[in-house]
This record gives sequence, structure tokens and C-alpha cells, in this order.
Amino acid sequence: MEKDGDGGEGLRHHAIRLPLAAMEGSGSEITSNGGPSVSLRQKASSLMASSAAAYRSKPASFWALLALSGGAMLTAFPAASLLSRLYYNGGGQSKWILSWSAVAGWPIPALLLLPCYLFSDASPTWPPSPWLCFWYALLGLLSAADNLMYAWAYAYLPASTASLVAASSLAFSAVFGRLIVGKKNRIGLSTLNAIVVITAGVVIIALDSGSDRYPGVTGRQYALGFALDVAGSALHGLIFALSELVFDKYLSNGSGDGAAATRFHVVLEQQAAVSLSAFAFTSAGLAATDGFAGTRW
Repeated sequence: MEKDGDGGEGLRHHAIRLPLAAMEGSGSEITSNGGPSVSLRQKASSLMASSAAAYRSKPASFWALLALSGGAMLTAFPAASLLSRLYYNGGGQSKWILSWSAVAGWPIPALLLLPCYLFSDASPTWPPSPWLCFWYALLGLLSAADNLMYAWAYAYLPASTASLVAASSLAFSAVFGRLIVGKKNRIGLSTLNAIVVITAGVVIIALDSGSDRYPGVTGRQYALGFALDVAGSALHGLIFALSELVFDKYLSNGSGDGAAATRFHVVLEQQAAVSLSAFAFTSAGLAATDGFAGTRW
């Protein structure tokens, strides 16, 4: 507003027009450095859009099998911990028989392969290359050693403590995956945060080791069980990383084509082969120690 003339009797008003977009805004705010900050609603919308795009990029069978596999793991691991502790509480003493029972179910994935071969266009990965057979045998040997370590750990640790310590295998999986598989497995901030939290939990359990010790278990036995539980978790993470390496090198870019490597029957074949190899190694160890004759079932 300004005066008109010297007398100032007339006043003229100037209207300033603002763009509608500037008045309404776009849900963003101006930060101290002059740039717009994304609102929480925009972040949620972007996350939902990316999640929907990821869901549509895979067939429904993929998500069904993923949910089935995840549910099986969530059921199997707690059940294995409780049954292992129940075996020792019931008077069982053999570590070999406990580790042997962990791989005695190897025919289950082999039987699940039959519908894949009969009712779909899937075909067996046959004949496997010599290097693939070597890796299956090596993974089976490592799995047998891993199961034996866990069997010793559950002999001296409560099921809750042993399960919490065994969760550190997730941290070992991330580290070994980055070192062995390479750039495909990046350790982001969320992964690093999970590693720190899991490691801190294991340290806290170790510092409070005297509160959950069973009667008759010495401090040396408890420490041995704890160390073997951590070692078994590390070996478990190494097995995961090596399994991914086998898929990338021999089932995707090597002996198999890239499309077949992503199919469910290839996963079952690998699981059945490794479990059979672990079952053979564990059975040989059990027979060598005369475990079948001297074991209390």
C-alpha cells in the first residue's frame, strides 16, 4: 500500500498473487540448510509403493513357498531346542545319537521332490558335476560337526540360554556372506545394528552365566557348552554362506541355468543331498564310537 500524491488522501492497494502450489504446499518442510525434508506420510507412501512393486514382481507361488519355509524354520528350531533338553532331562547321555537324530529326517525333502518332478516341468539336476558332489559332501561334513557341537552345548546349557546364543548365527551369516560371497551381500546399517544387538546379548548372557546353571553342572562344563554353542553358531553361519556360494557358482552360472536355480526343487535337491551326506558322516561316527549299542534311547 502506498500514498497517492503529496496530500496522501488517495491510497492505492497492490494485490500480490501467490501460486496455489506455494500456498497449499506438498507436505514438505524447509530444513535449516534450505532443502525440502520428506514428510513421514511421503516416506510411508514410498515404502508401500516399493513393497507392492516387489510383491508383484514375484509369482504367488514364490510367496507361498517362502511363507511355508519360514514357518517350518520358526517351528523346527524351537522344537529342536526343547526336544534336545528333554532328551538330557530324561536320562539321555549320548551326544552322537542327538546329532544323528537331527539329520535322520533327510528323506523328507527327498520325498517332497517327487511331486515337483511328477506334476511340474521340473527335472532333476542330473548328473551333478564332480565339484558339486564335493561341495555337497563338504557341507554335509560341516553340518554333522555343527550338530555335534550343538549336542554338546545342550548337555550343559538350558534350552533358553542355548537358543539365545545360537541366534548369533545370524550375525556370523552376515559376516561370512560378505567375506565369501562378496558384494552381493552388503552389510548395511540395519544389518550392522542387528549384529551389535545380538553380540551384546551374547555377552550379557556370558556375564550372567551363574544364574541359570543346572545343578551338577560345573563352571568348566558350562563354559565348554557356551563356547561350543558359539562355535556351532559360527559354523552354522559359514554353512549358510557356502551354500549360497554353491548356488551362485554351480547351480546358477555353472552346471545349471539361471532360471532353474531359482526354482524350489533345486533348493530341495540341495537340502536332501547335504542332509544325506551329514547323515552318513554322523552314522559313521556313531558306529565308530559303538553308539548304537551303548546308547540309551
